[in-house]
Amino acid sequence: MPNEYYEKLKADVEAAREILNTSTDAELVELARQEVEQGEVILASLEGKNPRPSSTGTPFTKGGTLDSRNVIIEIRPAAGGDEAALFSASLLRMYTMFANIEGFKVEVMHIDETEIGGVKYVSFMVVGDGAYSKFKFESGVHRVQRVPDTETQGRIHTSTCTVAVLPEAVTVDFKIDEKDLRIDVYRSSGAGGQHVNKTESAVRITHLPTNTVVSCQDGRSQIKNREKAMLVLQSKLADFYQSQADAKYASDRKTQVGTGDRSERIRTYNFPQDRMTDHRIGFTMHNLPAVMSGRIEELVIALQKADEEKA
Repeated sequence: MPNEYYEKLKADVEAAREILNTSTDAELVELARQEVEQGEVILASLEGKNPRPSSTGTPFTKGGTLDSRNVIIEIRPAAGGDEAALFSASLLRMYTMFANIEGFKVEVMHIDETEIGGVKYVSFMVVGDGAYSKFKFESGVHRVQRVPDTETQGRIHTSTCTVAVLPEAVTVDFKIDEKDLRIDVYRSSGAGGQHVNKTESAVRITHLPTNTVVSCQDGRSQIKNREKAMLVLQSKLADFYQSQADAKYASDRKTQVGTGDRSERIRTYNFPQDRMTDHRIGFTMHNLPAVMSGRIEELVIALQKADEEKA
């Protein structure tokens, strides 16, 4: 039955496309355009080719790898009180300037500042092709060792901030496979005259992996009822897969934040020694004023290289 449906729908789309290209009747052209658009969406679903222009599902990704996506970054002060909040503001500035260097756009979504210029919480998006690839290694606890502006006796304080980095939550692609569908036809019931009761025009589609069932018996045409049922099925599956993706997204974010304890650090910014060290790969950079002004390209390249070698 799915094969019959596919071939008939394909023929209907071709016929509508012919009308679209040849007819001068504006109303007929508009109807043909709608039929072509809807039919192509369903055909793409059955063929496993980007089922909806902006739909997503759980085990698949849109636009290739995650690296190509925009990225959402959250920064929070952890241990260290006011000094941790001030360093959160320093990290926000560092990331903003690095994004500008890379040609990305920064959009602050929410920021909660302190009275002395610190940041209690900030969430922002870095927009641009490949943004996630540049920022994905920043998640974790960042430790700073410096003499705070609020320190009157010149003592070095150690504070931490947590950084969470997540690819933008877009609708991921999913496909509706023919073999996963059971399509049943039956006689419509209810109002509609003799025709709907005598022909098997009603359609029920079951998506076996998720046990999602949809049916349509609105029209006299079995083909039209199938098209409508497929559109409903697609919407239901999109919602189902998106809810799974959202749950995983929230779980990943919670895992990244950690407790913020000083011992959990991925990186230390030591201002008295003018040194930044990434503890995961043992990489050290000097000239902290340049680092805090966004000049972290060398670090990002080193992290990407280490990740490739590990893979």
